[in-house]
Amino acid sequence: MSMKNLFRLRTSIRTIAYFVLALSIAAPPFAQTQPAKQTAPSPAQLHTLKITVLSTMLVGRLGREDLGEWGFSALVEADGHRVLVDTGLRPDTVLQNARELKIDLSDVQEVILTHNHSDHVGGLMTLRRELMKQNPAALSVAHVSRGIFYSRPTPQGEANEMIAIRKEYEATGGKFIEHDDASEIFPGAWLSGPVPRKYPERNWSATGKVQTPDGLVEDTIPEDQSLVLNTPQGLVVVTGCGHAGIVNILTYATSKYADRPVYGVVGGLHLFPAKDEQIDWTGDEFKQFKVANLLGAHCTGIEAVYRLRERAGLTRKTAVVSTVGSTFTLGEGIATGPLAQ
Repeated sequence: MSMKNLFRLRTSIRTIAYFVLALSIAAPPFAQTQPAKQTAPSPAQLHTLKITVLSTMLVGRLGREDLGEWGFSALVEADGHRVLVDTGLRPDTVLQNARELKIDLSDVQEVILTHNHSDHVGGLMTLRRELMKQNPAALSVAHVSRGIFYSRPTPQGEANEMIAIRKEYEATGGKFIEHDDASEIFPGAWLSGPVPRKYPERNWSATGKVQTPDGLVEDTIPEDQSLVLNTPQGLVVVTGCGHAGIVNILTYATSKYADRPVYGVVGGLHLFPAKDEQIDWTGDEFKQFKVANLLGAHCTGIEAVYRLRERAGLTRKTAVVSTVGSTFTLGEGIATGPLAQ
């Protein structure tokens, strides 16, 4: 090989080496890692759906003995499936309200716990023990999200009741299924698992700490999850408190279903302490998601429901404060006590 050709070869090799080095430096860290594996929900749609609120603050039916409390629980019935979302605060609230509403929960095998707070898990053990007297499989499977069993240490001791409840529940033969990603629980119905927090909604009021694999950090309720139901009219989203932020939740839900409209939002949105600017922004986002119905329960806030109604262009029929016994049904929409309207 001539000296001239040898020089050209060395120059070419040096140029390629510099180019490769430049790419490795310029490439962002995530370009060198594999994306997290996610479970895509099936395109199955639910053709029957009824959601009945069994625990919330307001009681709006005349001549009834329903119990109101700072808590949330709802029974979801869809295409022959029945699942309970959260269990209220006091041990017997959901049990008594279900009896008052003449709803038999003994054949409900699965319960979804949206997060660790006592106003959502307080009734679990009473319901399990009472219902299993009729059916040993009643509430025998509990769906939870990664982080619900993380320690919440305080100077007074452990603040996460789910750690003790876990032992009691499993001692009855109950089984926890922990989700770290979106998971379909039956065709057309899936759990979000931990929700990516694209927007800084900060929909929580607690100031505690949580012990995570990354250390002791601010407790943002990382396990907060929602139930998403796919119907011909659009998605129906059931939230416990919406600590992940309802806009974050809807953003994640619609991304899984090719930006389908949101036919309904049912449950707590934790907007009662929010400033007007945050509620207005949320209402504007509701418009973008084409939210057609809002049944605001628990920590949503009465004034927040009214403000969201106005901002999102909804009506007194399509944006309502939830009461114990309120329902949301496909084709019929929201039905609630007269006081809530």
